[in-house]
Amino acid sequence: MPKPITEGLAFDDVLVQPVFSDIQPANVDTSVSLTKDIRLKIPFMSASMDTVTESKMAIAIARYGGMGVIHRHLPIEAQATEVDRVKRSEHGVVTDPFFLSPNHYVYEADKLMGKYRISGVPIVEHDKLVGIITNRDLRFETDYSKKIYEVMTKGSLITAPEGTTMAEAKAILTRHKIEKLPIVNEQNHLKGLITIKDINKAVKYPMSAKDAQGRLLVGAAVGITDDYMERVAALAKRKVDAIVLETPHGHANEVLAAIKAIKANFPEIALIAGNVATPQATTMLIEAGADAIKVGIGAASVSTKRVIAGVGIPQVSAIEACADAARPSRTPIIADGGIRYSGDIIKALAAGATACMMGNLFAGCEESPGTTELFQGRKFKAYCGMELGQHNPENDNDSHSIANIKISRGIEGRVTFKGNLSDVLQQLLGGLAIGMSHAGCKTIEELQTNTSFIRVTAAGIQESHPHNVQITREALNYIVN
Repeated sequence: MPKPITEGLAFDDVLVQPVFSDIQPANVDTSVSLTKDIRLKIPFMSASMDTVTESKMAIAIARYGGMGVIHRHLPIEAQATEVDRVKRSEHGVVTDPFFLSPNHYVYEADKLMGKYRISGVPIVEHDKLVGIITNRDLRFETDYSKKIYEVMTKGSLITAPEGTTMAEAKAILTRHKIEKLPIVNEQNHLKGLITIKDINKAVKYPMSAKDAQGRLLVGAAVGITDDYMERVAALAKRKVDAIVLETPHGHANEVLAAIKAIKANFPEIALIAGNVATPQATTMLIEAGADAIKVGIGAASVSTKRVIAGVGIPQVSAIEACADAARPSRTPIIADGGIRYSGDIIKALAAGATACMMGNLFAGCEESPGTTELFQGRKFKAYCGMELGQHNPENDNDSHSIANIKISRGIEGRVTFKGNLSDVLQQLLGGLAIGMSHAGCKTIEELQTNTSFIRVTAAGIQESHPHNVQITREALNYIVN
């Protein structure tokens, strides 16, 4: 007996139906709860791909209200360091500041400041603050083989007691014309650090997505390699906010076992698991302990999985089905793959996603890893699928080996250079706000539940795009590749 064919809808197959609305684009609320402890101001995550997200991208998107996911195709310590750079890039009060002793060498302080792009380090001896070394102390120093106590600022150090507010700290920093304010207890033990840089950043980036300590949010990806628990432990030590357990096919016993193991050992860290495309898989991952589910199989612009393996579900149908399965437990769904324009974002959210993972749209940004290339008079950046055999570590299930020949399920390519992430986000958020306004939805939650799709024919798809005109100038939010 032939098996019934399940209808599969992709982004181009549907449009969100407009309704009567008195909601203006400027008044929509794009914030979402990614997990019970993670609240984002915008429903965007940067994809965990080596051509999309390392610390520079993760810092940038967190400052604008989203969250980046550091890719896992790095040695364990290197990935953990990328997370650490994000967590230390911006603070309210630094509760675990770096410090050195007076007997360390000046070159060690200089190396530490250079590695983490900080301008000074407190100096502690016998658990007590005895000085601070800053760029000002090193400005005219030529002998970096000296001990720190020979060049550090000491004596009447400007400090503040525990419990000092940011407003009080800013007043002290301004009054004394200094950039760093050590926080000490009654015994002069170093308990924290407040910097003028962090105060200024809080004003400059009011939408920043931060944890309870005022640090930027960041996630990191892991697979199901033999050392995945070691990787998670290293990431947890660096205060990662979310672990993204990602495999090409998340509906598998190894993935369920990994979810249970990670949640048992690190229950305080949010766990996002995937990738899946069916309600059965979604339910199994939720029951295993996943806090959010990543949906998308073969939808990415650099994936060839559906073509070479003949499996997958078009993304709109996959999101709808998985969101329906996740709704009783209120588990968020993350749409991963296939998003090319801001219009696809609103379709993904209307289908039931809480957030969208962005690969292609962010790969061409200044903040993404890699260099900018000039080709035929235009700027491009590299973009490749993480399912290329040569990119994957041994023992990972991202690539299959048949008779020792790895089977790739992705391509290497390039995307148009788009400039700074802030410009791209402005266009994407603008498109999302217009779509929400036309759909009569003020919040993402309303968009998930109060919208309807209309099917689109091939002629309707053609009509939706610019037609019967020769494009002479591309828009930032509509690029012809």
